[in-house]
Formats: sequence, structure tokens, C-alpha cells
Amino acid sequence: MTARDLSPPEEAEPGTEDGRAGAAARKREQHGWYFYDFACSVYSTSVLTVFLGPYLTAVTKAAADAEGYVHPLGVPVRAGSFFAYAVSASVLLAVLIMPLAGAVADRSGRKKPLLAVAAYTGAAATAGMFFLDGERYLLGGLLLIVANASLAVSMVLYNAFLPQIATPDERDTVSSRGWAFGYTSGALVLVLNLVLYQGHDSFGLSEGAAVRICLASAGLWWGAFAIIPLRRLRDRGVVREAGGAPPVSGWRQLVATLKDMRRYPLTLSFLLAYLIYNDGVQTVISQASVYGSEELELEQSTLIVAVLLVQVLAVAGALGMGRLAGLYGAKRTILGSLAAWAVTLAAGYFLPARTPVWFFALAAMIGLVLGGSQALSRSLFSHLVPAGKEAEYFSAYEMSDRGLSWIGPLVFGLTYQVTGSYRDAIISLVVFFALGFVLLARVPVRRAVEAAGNPVPERI
Repeated sequence: MTARDLSPPEEAEPGTEDGRAGAAARKREQHGWYFYDFACSVYSTSVLTVFLGPYLTAVTKAAADAEGYVHPLGVPVRAGSFFAYAVSASVLLAVLIMPLAGAVADRSGRKKPLLAVAAYTGAAATAGMFFLDGERYLLGGLLLIVANASLAVSMVLYNAFLPQIATPDERDTVSSRGWAFGYTSGALVLVLNLVLYQGHDSFGLSEGAAVRICLASAGLWWGAFAIIPLRRLRDRGVVREAGGAPPVSGWRQLVATLKDMRRYPLTLSFLLAYLIYNDGVQTVISQASVYGSEELELEQSTLIVAVLLVQVLAVAGALGMGRLAGLYGAKRTILGSLAAWAVTLAAGYFLPARTPVWFFALAAMIGLVLGGSQALSRSLFSHLVPAGKEAEYFSAYEMSDRGLSWIGPLVFGLTYQVTGSYRDAIISLVVFFALGFVLLARVPVRRAVEAAGNPVPERI
């Protein structure tokens, strides 16, 4: 038995004073919750998607031997694969930490302090990327591992607030708005990054210095705006039931969580589908700029504009797919987005080099499906979580989101290592979306919600 949350979102009569007060308090928390997406999404956009991949690859190549290899810990690694391997290492570290953090949060009822630790550890590591220059590829890999793992842990705790601050019928909308806030901040900061990067000479900066400032500024932004959710979100009281087990080490807690989830096999079936297709999503996000710079021979400024286009369209995509979910249900809308992802990657394989206009078209396709597929997956899973186990179950979800998304980067890196072609590497990711589609289509989500003991929304 585990601790049970004493304060789930309750729907009082809307016309009563208690109903109005409860709705106002819930809206205040929701608005604060949106701002964590606003804070940390800049890392995902500016650091992981745009600048760090090409820059760390360039630093690694500068440190490589005559055959193009570096030797971290004595292991020969092709310089072009180092970034992908570092991403894989970061999520393996997160697997060790996330289940423990989730269990501690549920059993102590103190999600907010743990969120603060994870957020500011990640922000500090990101700010430290200012010192990544010369041949310091090992420093870059270490900071990437710490920042990426910290982000994953913080998202466990952040996502676990969703079932507590939104009623079942609100969750698709609230989750979509959170993603929209994140993409809005990503677009805003990318505009500033583009001005700095393009005009680095007029600012008296080298190109490398401009990139390092862009990387570090993401950490400062993350830390500054994380203050808002940490002030507005509130921890819920919990009470321990007899026989409650204390949290244990990361791997043992993961095993305990998965054993408990076996009581909800339909929730586990959804997680398996999400693990597969989201692995593809996360790999596209982290490797797209490397594909654009190395295979398509596009300039850094072109990549920034493309990612900016993704951010702008992702806001509309997240809100639009949220509305589609209200009409057709979250599951059907997600399935449609997975089909669009597969078509997009197939189109990306055939893109000609040195033609920015086609890369912008690809970016537009990605933007329209990216935010919605992620937001609706999060809200759909929130219906499948038993009350009182939000953080623990969202640790498993986040492992599917970031913690177990090392398979895609590993496949991408190995494909490139074997073939020497980034085109082969990018097309290899289609299998993740095809298999994820099949697995999700087989999940009876209404029965899954009922099995978790939650009310079933009108459309899901």
C-alpha cells in the first residue's frame, strides 16, 4: 500500500461560492504550472535541438585523431556519433533517478522541493556550457548528461501535478496549453539567439562565443522562470497506509513500480506504445539539427530559422490538436499524428542538400504535429494513473518520454557509424512510429481509465 493523495481536484457546484473559489484556485495553479514548460522548454529548443548537437560535434571533431575518432575512457568513438551517445548516456542515468524521485514525491507529498532541486541542477549545468570551447568535448558530454537527466527528473514531478490541478475534462486543454507556453518561450528565445548569432561580429563576438552565450542563456532562463511554478503550485498532504514501503534504490524502485503497474495491464500497454513512438519523437528532436548541418549542409542560421518555424507552428499545432481531441478523442488524434510523423520522416530522407526551402517545409510538417502528439499523450496517460501514485507512475511515463528514449539515438548513432549516412540514420526512425501506431491502436482506453479507478471523460 502507498500514500494516498488527500487533495484531488474536486468539482464543486459551479454556481456556489465554494465552486467559484475552487475554480479560481485551480486556475491559479494551472497558470503557474504552464510556466514550468515556459522555463525548461528553452533548453529542449535552443540547447538540445539547435546549438549543442552541431557545436559539440564540432568540438569533438577538433579533438579527434587523424581517423576521426575520439577515445573517451579509452573507447574509440566516431566524432560524429559522440553527441548521440551522450544523449543515450544521459537518459540511462535518468532511469536510475526518476523512479526513486517519483516514489519519494508520492510518499512524502513534497513534489515541489524535489522539482526545485532537479530544475536548478539542470539550469546550472546548462549555464555551465558557456565554458565549452576548444577541445573540451568531455566537459560538453558531462554537462549534457547532467542537464538532460535533471530535465527528465523535473518533468516527472511537473507532470505529476496535472491530475491534481485539472479535472478529467480539463486535462487535454491544460496539457495542450502547457506545451503551447513552452513552444512560445522557445520561439521567443530563438529569435534573440538568431539576432545574437547572426550579428555576432557586430557584438564583438566570435561565432563560437555567440553559441556558448546562447547555450548558457537557456540555463539562466530556465532558472529564472522556474520561480513562478515553484511559488504557485502547492504540495498535497498525504497519509501513509499500513504496510507502506519506503523508497529504495533506483533500480529496485523501478522494479517495484513496474510490479505495481502489472495490476493495471492496460495502463502498461499504453506505456509500451508510448515508449516506442515517443522514442522516435525525441530522437528527431535531438538529431534534426545534426542531420541538417552534416547531411544537408545547411548553415547554423538556417537551422535556427527552421527550429523557430517549428516553435511557432507547434503552438498552433498543440492548441489545434487539443481541439481535435475534444471532437474525436485524444487516442484518435494521436494516431493521426503518428501517421503524419512517418510521412514526414520519409519526406526528410529525400530532401536535397543545400536547399533551405525544403528543410523549412519539413520543419513546418514537424511543428504541426509535434506539440499535439506530446501534449495529448501526457493528458491521456493522466487518466490511466491510480490516485495517489501520480509521481511514481509519471516516473515510468517519463522513462518512456526521456528516460528510455536512448534506443532511438542509439539506433541513429549506430546506423550512421555503420553506413556513414545520416539519411539512412533518419529513415531508420520510421519503424518507431509505425510500431507505436499499431500498439496504441490496440489499447482500449475507456476500459483502461475505468480499470485505474478514474472517471471516464465524455471523449477520450
